[in-house]
Amino acid sequence: MPLSFLKTIDAWYMPLAERLSKHQAAASRTLLIGVNGSQGSGKSTLAALLTQLLVENFGLKAIDLSIDDFYLTRQSRLLLAKQIHPLLETRGVPGTHDVSLLCKTLQQLTRENRAVSIPRFDKACDDRYPESEWDKVSAPFDVVIVEGWCLGTPAQTDEELHKAVNDLEAREDPDGSWRRYVNEQIKGRYQDLYQMMNFWIMLQAPSFEHVYRWRLEQEEKLAEKLLQGEQENSSRNRVMTATQINRFIQHYQRLTEHALKQLPGRVHYRFSLDADRQIVACDEPLPV
Repeated sequence: MPLSFLKTIDAWYMPLAERLSKHQAAASRTLLIGVNGSQGSGKSTLAALLTQLLVENFGLKAIDLSIDDFYLTRQSRLLLAKQIHPLLETRGVPGTHDVSLLCKTLQQLTRENRAVSIPRFDKACDDRYPESEWDKVSAPFDVVIVEGWCLGTPAQTDEELHKAVNDLEAREDPDGSWRRYVNEQIKGRYQDLYQMMNFWIMLQAPSFEHVYRWRLEQEEKLAEKLLQGEQENSSRNRVMTATQINRFIQHYQRLTEHALKQLPGRVHYRFSLDADRQIVACDEPLPV
């Protein structure tokens, strides 16, 4: 582990874990914590690390989940693509998650005194693993952390939906039906999920341009691993070119930019990131 990251843990994440442990002790019940962060911001690392710190340093029973494991099956998304809009075949935006399953799983993790199955999604196959291969954990938990790029993002106004924000929307969603559908999903089922959270944490990127660069860096690292033989040869066709990444990231541009504007004042703990994804500040917009 790089020395710089160890310093990040000591300066930012350990104090946060300590505060969360105190919140849990005072509440005497399961805490549900939502983590928002754009692609490449480090939200998965933060969620996993917080879980480890809460378990090893504070003796709590904690687990972290990713909203990515709760995507609708490929068959379900193909049906949405056929009935509503072709862009819904691509996983990621609100409306492509099984929110009911996620809410049910969270309820089980807080209440059930038995084994709970945690869904898993295979991004290589773009489909959910069979239920027989889902992880099983023993509930209840003291802390459950859920992370996702769109988690907590509020809906937009009708006026904000009118103008396309990029070439993808202009060419493939000229009438705005895709973005209106996504927005309606946020207004509906996603509100049930948001309201379950007791605390919100945000990793705030400097801008969407940085998100694109971070995503490009991720793909370059993947390509390097494949060239070094660390992955199976059959995986090499999954590496995207810069052009493909540019199109892919445009699916998320609208809500990423909206979250960067709207969420900072709606979270309990906000970590501001610089261009190199290093934390430069932390504040508490909402009282805790």
